[in-house]
Amino acid sequence: MTKELRKIVIPEFIFGFNSRKLIGSYAKNLGAEKVLIVTDSGIISSGWVQEIIESLEASDIKYHVFSSIFPNPRDIDVMVGTDIFLEQECNFIVAVGGGSPMDCAKGIAIVATNGGHIVDYEGVDSVPYPGPPLVCIPSTSGTSADVSQFAIILNTMRLVKIAIISKKVVPDLALIDPELLTTMDDYLTACTGMDALTHAIEAYVSNASSSFTDLHALEAIRLISKNLLPLYRDRHDEEALNNMMLASLHAGIAFSNASLGGVHAMAHSLGGLFDLPHGECNSILLEHVIDHNFEFAKERYMTIAEALGVQNPCKETLIEAISGMRHTLGIKAKIDLGIKSDEIQKLAEFSLQDPCMVTNPTVMSKEDVIKVFERVLCDESKK
Repeated sequence: MTKELRKIVIPEFIFGFNSRKLIGSYAKNLGAEKVLIVTDSGIISSGWVQEIIESLEASDIKYHVFSSIFPNPRDIDVMVGTDIFLEQECNFIVAVGGGSPMDCAKGIAIVATNGGHIVDYEGVDSVPYPGPPLVCIPSTSGTSADVSQFAIILNTMRLVKIAIISKKVVPDLALIDPELLTTMDDYLTACTGMDALTHAIEAYVSNASSSFTDLHALEAIRLISKNLLPLYRDRHDEEALNNMMLASLHAGIAFSNASLGGVHAMAHSLGGLFDLPHGECNSILLEHVIDHNFEFAKERYMTIAEALGVQNPCKETLIEAISGMRHTLGIKAKIDLGIKSDEIQKLAEFSLQDPCMVTNPTVMSKEDVIKVFERVLCDESKK
C-alpha cells in the first residue's frame, strides 16, 4: 500500500462563515465577464442568490440566473442550461445550492466546451477538455459536489443516474459557508447528513482507499457522529453548522479520491428509476450493504464503529448504531413503491454497471444486489 502511486485531486476552497460574500472579487480575479448562476427555486427564495448577485454587481460583473433544475438533475436540464450559457455569451459559472445545481453546473461546463450531449461523457476520464471556470457555493452538508470529481446526472431515456468522473469537472473554487445550512429543512438536513456519512464509510472501505483518504474519511465520521443530530434539532447551532459543513468537506475529499461502493451504485439506480432523494436512498441501503461487506473489510468496519463511538464494536453494534441514527432522523427503513420483480431485476442490472460498484470492498453478484433491494422495497417487491 505504501509503495503504490496515488493521484489526489482537491480544488481550491475557502471555508468559513461569510465566505459566500467573496464571490464577486474571486470571480473578477478569475476573469469573469458574464456569469451563469446555476441554482434552484428554493435557494432563490432563501435569499442566498440575491446575496451572490449583489457581490457580483459590486465587482461590475454581469450575470444570468438559470434555475430550471429538477431535484435529481436531468440530462435535459444540462442541455437547456448549456444553450442558455452560450446564448447569453457567458464565460463563467457559479453554482449555488445542493448537489443538483452543482452537478448540473458541472454538466453545463462539460457540454459548453466539449459539445455533444451530456450522456456522451458517462464513465471515468471521458471528458477531453476542461470547461469554463466554475465556482461552487454549497447549501447542504452532504453532497460534496463542491470538491469532488464526480457529476451525477439522470439519463431520462434510460431512467438511471449516470456517473461522470473526471478531474475536468473539479470546480476551480469552492466557497464553503456553514451559514447556508440554516435554510435546510429537517428532512434535507437528515438526508444530506446521512449522505455525507455514507460517503465517508464507503471511501474508507473502498478498495482504492489510501492513507490520505483514510484521514479525511475517519474525521468526517467522527464529526458526523457528534454533530448531525444537534444540527437536525437546531439549525442555529453554530458549532454544529461549522462541524457538519466541515464533515461534508472531509467526506468529499475522501470519496472524490477513493471513490465509493455498493451503496452509491444501488442508490443511483434506485433514485434514477423512481426519482427519489439521493440521501434517502443511501440511508436506507447503507446498513444492508455493510451487512454484506462486513467480513471482507472487517478491520476497517471496526475502525468505523470506533469513530462513531460505538460501544463493544462488532457488525451488529455498528449496524444498530447506523439504524438508530437513521430512525432518530426520521428516515424510514424501507420504501413501499409497489414494484414488481422485473423492475428489481432492472435495478440490479443498472447497479452492477455503475462505476462505484468497482471499488466496493467485495464483488456483489446480481443475486446479492437483488436480495438487498428486496429487503428495502417492502413485500410488494415479491409480487
